[in-house]
Amino acid sequence: MPNILIVDDALFMRTTLKKVLTDGGCTVVGEAENGQLAVERYQELKPDVVMMDITMPVMDGITALKEIKRIAPEAKVIMCTALGQEKIVMNALQSGAQDYIVKPFKAEKVIEAVRKASSA
Repeated sequence: MPNILIVDDALFMRTTLKKVLTDGGCTVVGEAENGQLAVERYQELKPDVVMMDITMPVMDGITALKEIKRIAPEAKVIMCTALGQEKIVMNALQSGAQDYIVKPFKAEKVIEAVRKASSA
């Protein structure tokens, strides 16, 4: 299973995602609480998949996604979004995100999205 970088400004969400992913057989190689740290950690850790929140301080998820894709066009990024952010999600997909999951998420949807992205 793939190595994952989790990016979310909420510790609760990072902890929840980490449990879902590790229970699903993935390895969480790192965490970041904003987009700027996500870009730095991506370069350090070279994860197979990034799970990234959209709304964060310092640098939002869309900006971080674009920066990661600029550095590594092959990067696999899955956006995590709250309900009602469809326009933002479309922007993320057009900017190179592989997929997205909606919070609150179901564990099986997270694992399915990771499997799909890592085999793409």
